[in-house]
Amino acid sequence: MARIEGVDLPRNKPIWVALTYIYGIGPTTSRQIVELAGLDGMTRVARLTDREVARLRETIQQNCQVEGDLRKEVAMNIKRLIDLGAYRGVRHRRGLPTRGQRTHTNARTRKGPRRAIAGKKK
Repeated sequence: MARIEGVDLPRNKPIWVALTYIYGIGPTTSRQIVELAGLDGMTRVARLTDREVARLRETIQQNCQVEGDLRKEVAMNIKRLIDLGAYRGVRHRRGLPTRGQRTHTNARTRKGPRRAIAGKKK
C-alpha cells in the first residue's frame, strides 16, 4: 500500500483518483501531479513501484501544500479573521454561514440541529 503525506492510498483505484484522498488535492491537481511525475494516471496504485511512489511523493512536496500544513494555514486564516473582528470572523465565531447565504430557513449544516422553543404552538 502506498503511503504519501501520512495517508494510505486505496490500492485498487487509479493513481489520479487515489491522490484525491489526500487533503488539499482535488481531481485537477491530482492529474497535474501525475503528469509532472511522468506517470500514467490510469495505473492502479497496487501496480506502482517504489521508485514511482517516491517520484509522486517528491512531486507533491515540491508543488503542493497538503494535509497538516494546509489545515494549519486554514485554521490560522480563520483565527486571524476572528481576532480582527471582521464580519466573516464574527460569522465563524457564531457558527453561521460566512458567504452570504440566508439563515431564516436552511443553513442547518452550520447552525446544527433545530432547538425546540418552549411553549410555541403551530
